[in-house]
Formats: sequence, structure tokens, C-alpha cells
Amino acid sequence: MVEHLTKQTFLEKIFDFEKNSEWKYEGNLPGMIDFWAPWCGPCKTIGPVIDELSDEYKGKVNFYKINTDVEQELAAAFGIRSIPSLLFIPVNGAPQMAMGALPKEELKRIIEKELLVPGTVVAG
Repeated sequence: MVEHLTKQTFLEKIFDFEKNSEWKYEGNLPGMIDFWAPWCGPCKTIGPVIDELSDEYKGKVNFYKINTDVEQELAAAFGIRSIPSLLFIPVNGAPQMAMGALPKEELKRIIEKELLVPGTVVAG
């Protein structure tokens, strides 16, 4: 299931950028955030794909959405200039951003390579 984040839930579950200048992920599973807006055509295309991935990777990767029209401060904090933008968050290490409505197979490749690296999953 994809969870929609507000600034408050982002600060609690992902990263409290108001208290920390250095990246510190608050989750115990890797995550992926879809920065989107309701009027964005490519966002509407990738939305169902992200829903499918959230089912396929249930219990392994947390999936989130941030509506950039509503959460403009979060979009600004990550320098979002085009949507969809996808933030891939490993449990350890720096997050990585990808732009555009990537095909499902490419998203799966990134998830497998960057988020589900053997030996980096933290039991929680």
C-alpha cells in the first residue's frame, strides 16, 4: 500500500530536515517516494505502476507519495522542478533521485540494485 505523506509524517517517517542537516533516514525498510501532482499526465501513468510495485515488494520496501501542489515545502526541500520525480531511499546511505515516468522494469531494476542490496536490510 502506498502511503501519502504530509510534511509532518515525512519528518517522522523519512527525514527530519528541520532538526538535522545531515541525511538520516528514520525508516527500517528501504523506501521510494513519488513526488507527483493531480494535474500531471506522466504522474497518472506511473501511479498505478507504483501501486503494483507496493504490492510486489510489500514488507521489503515502503512506498510513499507526496503531492507537490499541497506539500510545496517538501518539494522545495528536495529541489523538485519536474514531476514525477522519484526518490529511492536505502536503509543506509544517501537517497538517489530519478526523474520522469520510468517503465516498471526500470523501477524494479533500481529497487533491486539500490534498495534491496544483500546485507543492507535492517530487521525491524
